[in-house]
Amino acid sequence: MIAECQFAPPRAKTMTSDTRFLLTLTRPFRRDDIVRMAPPLLRGPFTVDAYHRLAELGVLDEDDRVELLDGQIVEMTPIGGAHAACVFRLTALLSGRPGTDTGVSVQNPVVLAERWEPQPDLAVVRRAGGFSGAWLPGPRDVLLVIEVADTSLERDRDIKIPRYAAAAIPEAWLVDLGADVITVYRGPSPDGYTDVVTVTRGGTLRPLLLPDITIAVADILG
Repeated sequence: MIAECQFAPPRAKTMTSDTRFLLTLTRPFRRDDIVRMAPPLLRGPFTVDAYHRLAELGVLDEDDRVELLDGQIVEMTPIGGAHAACVFRLTALLSGRPGTDTGVSVQNPVVLAERWEPQPDLAVVRRAGGFSGAWLPGPRDVLLVIEVADTSLERDRDIKIPRYAAAAIPEAWLVDLGADVITVYRGPSPDGYTDVVTVTRGGTLRPLLLPDITIAVADILG
């Protein structure tokens, strides 16, 4: 059975007052393709290691809805009812498959590069040794990544999807709830995905590396 995996960082430790004084909030940093959608919360850029260190120091809490995009700590948009329901449906459709080394990670981090740790809505991951111990998935672990977009469409399409391609993740889906369509991205390259197909209701999806799975688009869109 495919396991549903929840990878969450450990609870942050209490931060000293000296450290709190050194790390101050900043005005929006003018990085057009990121900040126009949400300003960074702290002065960057940060590496993934530094980002995790902020959690250890208590600057960030494990319940904060943030992700690291190109070294910037960016607040994620709130999850509405349509978004939450779609993620629930996708989780149910992709879970429960044979294989103890494959699981569905829901709204958890994926470490893509030195300054990139996004939190996709879903990632189907495979780990040959199973899921015991403390770890975070990297690009080689990810078979399929899925973003569900309503208010987050521009960030998901223009920033995160190209970065998944640059990290050589073989397949990404973008579920556009506003347009009622799903775009399938394959053929990753440093310049983006080379094979892009948009599928509407009435169509079906078959993940490239999960050929035993066939999902009706209508079952995802609800």
